[in-house]
Amino acid sequence: MRADRLVSLVLLLRQRGRLTAATLARELEVSTRTVLRDIEALSAAGVPVYSERGRHGGFALLPGFRTELTGLHHDEALALLIAGSRRGVQVFGLGSALASAVLKVVDALPETSRATAAGAAQRLLVDPETDLLSRRLAAEEVPDAVLAEVRRAVLAGHKLRIHYAAVGEPPTWRTVDPIGLVTARGLGYLLATRSGADRTYRLSRVSAAEELAEPAERAERVDLDRAWRERSTRFRTGGDQVTVLLRLHPARREDLVGTALAVSAEGADPDGWLRMEVAFQDARHAEWALWQLATNAEALAPQWLRDSLRERAAAIATRYGTPP
Repeated sequence: MRADRLVSLVLLLRQRGRLTAATLARELEVSTRTVLRDIEALSAAGVPVYSERGRHGGFALLPGFRTELTGLHHDEALALLIAGSRRGVQVFGLGSALASAVLKVVDALPETSRATAAGAAQRLLVDPETDLLSRRLAAEEVPDAVLAEVRRAVLAGHKLRIHYAAVGEPPTWRTVDPIGLVTARGLGYLLATRSGADRTYRLSRVSAAEELAEPAERAERVDLDRAWRERSTRFRTGGDQVTVLLRLHPARREDLVGTALAVSAEGADPDGWLRMEVAFQDARHAEWALWQLATNAEALAPQWLRDSLRERAAAIATRYGTPP
């Protein structure tokens, strides 16, 4: 909304002083032309914003100006409530709301505390986009319009129509009763029921969504953490999953656990390697996971997995056995 953007613009100028139009555009995620129009609107409304030309020019507020426009709107309050997870805010499409809410919170602080709080915030980094090995964390893009529609239906308790593409199937429209939203390892999921049966939908596979006026058929209260655990258990124990007995270098344990469905047994061999019994979603998942670990893992059983990995390694060796 434009009103929220104007408030954020004023708060940015109050807290950071003189800023260029390009900097304001980047912070507000709009075009430079939009910023210039907003500056004109603020001036017309009596906000004492002025411009300075030159190399160090930009826009600023007259010293001493203060506004009381710091009230949080719904999405900003919601963003702060889940701000303990930076990835959760991004997955649920509340990143811009969080940025706006933080500006308002900082502006509400006493002037003597404002600089201290801003400095402290620069010393803390939560969930960066890559780890120490420059591996990007899992993340998927979901259109803001889709996220907003899904979020509204979940919070309002209304039925929801989604255009959803299940794995290996063409997208179809389906009407569901939304229960809640979950973020896990940077991925977003919609927990819902359809015709009374539990369903879990990956948000990145929803191409369009429409909140309906009809109330959703769902319990008044929900234990979302428990619901997620139960669905995770059903997922791990269903389908074409396979169990693999393997040996693993301990330095790669986190990599394996991060992709496996479950670890049902684990111990240490005399040489320090781990002996583990691990469940994978299907045969293709098991082969892919073991191949990523290269010589740091050895599949002991089943035999078909050992054969498949050996054949793949032989094909690679043949490909690179002669000069190009």
